[in-house]
Amino acid sequence: MSKLWGGRFTGETDSFTDHFHSSISFDRRMYKEDITGSIAHSAMLGAQGIISESDAELIGRTLKEILEDIENGKIEFDEKAEDIHMNIETILIERIGDVGKRLHTGRSRNDQVALDIRMYIKKEITAIQSLITELCKSLNNTAKENTDTIMPGYTHLQRAQPITFAHHVLAYVEMFKRDYERLSDTYKRTNIMPLGSGALAATTYPLDREMVAKALGFDSITLNSLDGVSDRDFCIELLNALSILMMHLSRFCEEIILWSSHEFKFIELDDAYSTGSSIMPQKKNPDMAELIRGKTGRVYGYLIGLLTTMKGLPLAYNKDMQEDKEGVFAAIDTVKMCLPVFTNMVKTIKVRKNNMYEAAKGGFTNATDAADWLVKQGVPFRDAHAIIGKLVLYCINNDTNLDDLSIEEYKKISPVFDESVYDAIKVEKCVEARNVPGGPSKEYIEKLILINEKYFASL
Repeated sequence: MSKLWGGRFTGETDSFTDHFHSSISFDRRMYKEDITGSIAHSAMLGAQGIISESDAELIGRTLKEILEDIENGKIEFDEKAEDIHMNIETILIERIGDVGKRLHTGRSRNDQVALDIRMYIKKEITAIQSLITELCKSLNNTAKENTDTIMPGYTHLQRAQPITFAHHVLAYVEMFKRDYERLSDTYKRTNIMPLGSGALAATTYPLDREMVAKALGFDSITLNSLDGVSDRDFCIELLNALSILMMHLSRFCEEIILWSSHEFKFIELDDAYSTGSSIMPQKKNPDMAELIRGKTGRVYGYLIGLLTTMKGLPLAYNKDMQEDKEGVFAAIDTVKMCLPVFTNMVKTIKVRKNNMYEAAKGGFTNATDAADWLVKQGVPFRDAHAIIGKLVLYCINNDTNLDDLSIEEYKKISPVFDESVYDAIKVEKCVEARNVPGGPSKEYIEKLILINEKYFASL
């Protein structure tokens, strides 16, 4: 087939070059965006008198027919037509002849592809945000069921202070809320319409760019044609937001992997989200969590890949920029695959509340509360810290814990101690005493659950 751009050429491109040059294998997924953008462009051309109203109407009607045929599996794309844009235009011309050749008036593939990828990303951001919302609602419900489930909180993977499972889960809700908002910010900067930038220097035709922007649901138009065709910041920003989202999923997966181990026994994964061993019959492996953790690296790679592609490009468009789409598409696909699996995996987790509680009672997680008790008796905090440190060392040397020391043993370290210290260092009291905004007390956690419910209901 002859190339739509072939007028300046006398020879044919090599068949392998056609394959190397072609992007239809991956940009075909933007067929709907390409056709929708072309319909809006042709309508504007007709309204502005750049082409006749009848030609514009015929082009629009035929493009809708092509869209329907694609969705019904009646059209096969041709690699020799290079990309989704040329494929659609070639089919259009085959159907309506010279009238179809008028569609590309006043635009370039450079601003056309910039339009399509923005439209595609807008759609996918909305879909991903919906999945994040479902995950957060599920985690909020898990928290609601575990406001009394006491567990150890950790720093350096060492038991630190007692919290609740609800408190821990809601920490991730805060992370995912930020992911949602980052995507909203990305959407805002993606929702700017580049069509009308031409190849790089706009066009001599009297385009009504605002008309096209309004028809396609864009907030505004790009203000510089060079930037309009060469900007891929929004793609990089999306990959950055998705990388951070995957990092949060990966951190949570790491904890699920630890908690489900024999060493922790805090949770048990549902059989639907575990696998066995081909040789060890006793194994129940957290493969879904491990895969999500592993796939995070892919998304990071797509981000670094596009940053590297863009870092040395002079203005305006360069063919290197064709490399934007595969990474963006793959990152979107990865995230959209991981989020539902993760959501359902967490929904079906069995929480071993007693094991969490016993772990919270060990490891001196109440040591800070013992120090705080001394402070409330008038002991300077640094002195209190040292006193409790000596008590912990005494417990380690005698294979016991703070709860089981006699009052006489306490008084040997400091005469300030009395019987009321025992109530202060109960893990339940340690949790409930932290009734400040952001803390793990049941009263505050229940308030936070309601805040989250209102937040997601408002989206």
